[in-house]
Amino acid sequence: MDRDSQASADGPISRWLSTAQPEALFVLSAIAQYVGAVLAVLLFDGSIGGIDGVEPQTVAWFRAIGAAIALLAVSSGWRKGWTRQQLIGVAFFGVTTVLMNIFFYLAIERIDLGKGITIEFIGPIAVAAATTRSRRNAIALLFAVTGVIVLGGVEVDDNLLGVVFILIASALWASYIVIGSRVAQVDRGVAGLGLGLAIDALVLAPVGAPGSLEVWTSPKLLMLCLAVGIFSNAIGYGIDQFTMRRIPIRRFSLLLALLPVTGTLIGWIGLGQQPSPIDLVGIALVLVGVAVQERDQIERVEAVVRTDPA
Repeated sequence: MDRDSQASADGPISRWLSTAQPEALFVLSAIAQYVGAVLAVLLFDGSIGGIDGVEPQTVAWFRAIGAAIALLAVSSGWRKGWTRQQLIGVAFFGVTTVLMNIFFYLAIERIDLGKGITIEFIGPIAVAAATTRSRRNAIALLFAVTGVIVLGGVEVDDNLLGVVFILIASALWASYIVIGSRVAQVDRGVAGLGLGLAIDALVLAPVGAPGSLEVWTSPKLLMLCLAVGIFSNAIGYGIDQFTMRRIPIRRFSLLLALLPVTGTLIGWIGLGQQPSPIDLVGIALVLVGVAVQERDQIERVEAVVRTDPA
């Protein structure tokens, strides 16, 4: 680990992120992400900000800007030299993240937050399925998949376009996990994420900048749009970077099942999107899947301890 990374790791927040239970980190990450999502939905429909509404792609662009500023401000790792391969990986990671955000926002403008997050979870499920190694992991995955299907439902109604958008976001989420895991292994704190988002805020300016004039001229709107990035990307995805360095990609993908649960609860509290009894059944199934998977992890650790004479 280089000196900048070591200095960062010595901070109390970094130490806590490096030692806290992954489940706690996922819940904290989910709360941050979906507080940002609630703010975004309110910006879309004009409930806050004092205008008719901000376009989803514009909010997503400001989300990248706000997160990049926050992450680069607290990280020194981005100032050091990067290899060409690392920069390409960081740039792809940023593009994937921002596009995922844009399609996610286009979807939740049309469908409930909880259902949108749940359908989007198809991407992480695919990654978890591809990396499953044991019978218990397969059982855990089955519970999680069933819970997600119950939570997501099969209602399309007049929201076909919203479902298409969320399925695209789902595929991008799978890519985010795979590419993000490689970026995290560079071990520069959140520098890779911040640099990737900075690069892609520039690349995607033609998508987000048109229609952004009202945001730039309203301090309140500008603050709220940047806050979306701080909550959803800087805090939410920043925590992901620490977690990805600590646990296998399979476990990370399966623990993401906690996000639809948290998203359903946040949508209920923040947007009045009350879950039905069947939604609560889906939440229970997801939690059972996570518990089964975690039991498998505990038994693996205990087996290693028993066979290690040290």
